[in-house]
Amino acid sequence: MGKKLLIQNDERVGDWVKARVPTLELGATPYTGIGLLNEGGQLIAGVVYDTFVGTSIDMHVAAVPGRRWMSRRFLGEVFRYPFMQLGVRRVTGRVPASNEDARRFDEHIGFKLEGVIRKQLPNEEDLLIYGMLKEECRWLKVGMFKNGR
Repeated sequence: MGKKLLIQNDERVGDWVKARVPTLELGATPYTGIGLLNEGGQLIAGVVYDTFVGTSIDMHVAAVPGRRWMSRRFLGEVFRYPFMQLGVRRVTGRVPASNEDARRFDEHIGFKLEGVIRKQLPNEEDLLIYGMLKEECRWLKVGMFKNGR
């Protein structure tokens, strides 16, 4: 499997995540993008943070199919940014009710289902709200990427 490189490139990661998360609207507010590149320099996972309001921020995640991209280090980095660098108390994720893979992923990494916005999406689908508080985040103490790797 080779080494992977962590990058912060708002536009590149933002466009890549947007192509995979149709409910993400870029440009309405400032955003930050953190991505994971494979050895060939291709994005294999990306996180976009937006709607930063001091105590909370929204987080949108996309990845190539399969679990090879997901590592404790990557999860540590993507949660250290909002909780440690920005100092937020909570991270919010929004998931279409029909996206079972995203729901399982959010719950597996520690998000809690907090609510439902009924008929929120254009097809009248419900939107699920997931949240994670800083004190609930188990990823903050895992190893960090060294020299971006």
